[in-house]
Amino acid sequence: VPLVESGGGLVQAGGSLRLSCTASRSIFSINTMGWYRQAPGKQRELVAAISTDGGNTNYADSVKGRFTISRDNAKNTMYLQMNSLKPEDTAVYYCRARTNIGLIYWGQGTQVTVSS
Repeated sequence: VPLVESGGGLVQAGGSLRLSCTASRSIFSINTMGWYRQAPGKQRELVAAISTDGGNTNYADSVKGRFTISRDNAKNTMYLQMNSLKPEDTAVYYCRARTNIGLIYWGQGTQVTVSS
């Protein structure tokens, strides 16, 4: 499995979770990475993205100020720190990686459920 997510779970509104996404060493030259989410009955949407060196990030308006994306290239791992969680953040969260030759990889997804 090229990308493996972890860290999802059930949390009360206002709580925090930290998601991790570790890329297999079989994937070469990853550049941009991102987190997406898909709620039941809705399309998959971008939550946050990060550049190769971590110097540039962007966020969906709905998570700005609450979520923080980061990466540790030495560990081939990307993170999503999620604070002040809301019930509307409930979704399956997927990580995505793009290599320098344009190959796209997806993780299997991790469920995040926020109770009110």
